[in-house]
Amino acid sequence: MSFSTELKEEMSKTENLANKEAVKYELMGYLISSNISEQGDEIKFSTESEYNINRFSRLLSNSGIDNYDITIQGKVFIITCPKITIQIDDLSKEKIKNIIRGAYLGAGSINNPENTYHLEIRLRKKEYSDLIMKGLNEFDIKCNDIEKNKEFTVYLKDGEEISKILALFGANKSVLKYEEIRVQREMNNKINRIVNCETANMNKTMNASIEQIETIRKLKKSGEFEKMEETLKEIAELRLKNPSASLTELGKMLKTPIGKSGVNYRLKKIMEIGKINDKK
Repeated sequence: MSFSTELKEEMSKTENLANKEAVKYELMGYLISSNISEQGDEIKFSTESEYNINRFSRLLSNSGIDNYDITIQGKVFIITCPKITIQIDDLSKEKIKNIIRGAYLGAGSINNPENTYHLEIRLRKKEYSDLIMKGLNEFDIKCNDIEKNKEFTVYLKDGEEISKILALFGANKSVLKYEEIRVQREMNNKINRIVNCETANMNKTMNASIEQIETIRKLKKSGEFEKMEETLKEIAELRLKNPSASLTELGKMLKTPIGKSGVNYRLKKIMEIGKINDKK
C-alpha cells in the first residue's frame, strides 16, 4: 500500500463524527475539491478509495442527508446526492482546519516521501484555492498555488511543511512514518554529499599530483632538477614515488617532517620553476 493510500485510510477512519461542527466543515472541504461535479440539482463525488467513499457517505448521514446513491464504475466509486449550498462564513481556525482536512480527502495526494516531497490539494474554484492558502498560512504552513486546465491546486514541496500539514490532518501514524522516512532520506543525502565531496577532493588531489609529476619529469629531463634546493628535490622525489599521497602524508615522509602548508609551498615553488623552464 502506498504512503498516499495509507494516509487517506488513516484520515478516513478518524472518529470525530459526533462533532457536528467538525462534520459540517469537513464535508464543506470535500465539496470544494475538484472531485466534485455538479449536474443540475445534484452533485457527484468520485474516488477510487473505498475508505474515502465511506467517509463521505458518513459525513452526509451525520449532516442529516440520507438521500444519496453509491455506484461503481470500474475502479471508481461515485456518490450522488442533492446539491449542498456552500457558505464560507467567518471561519475560526478549528473550522478552517476541518475544511482543509476535507479538501485533502476530496482531491488531495502526496508523493512517496522516499522519492520526493510533494503534497497537493486540487480545488474547483480560485476562491476555494485562496481559502485553503489563507487557512494554511494561519497555521504557519508555507504553500503555493497554481492554475492549470481550469483546476486550482495548492501544493507544498518542503518536507517540514508537509510534516506540519499531516499533523494538522490529525494523521499521527502517518506523521511518525513520514518523519522516519524523512530523517533517513536526509541522512542518506548527507552521506552522499560527504562521499561526493571526498571524491571531488580525491580527484583534485590526483589531478594536481599528475601535473606535479609531469613538471618534475620535465625538470629532470632538462637538467634543471639538479639545480634546485635539496628540500625541493626531496619533496619532488617523494611525489614521484607516491603519486596518490596527500600533502599531509608527503610531509610526514620527509627526513624532517613538515605540515601540509609547508609541502604545498615547496610543490608550488617546483611548479613555478617548471613554468620558467618551459619558457626557455
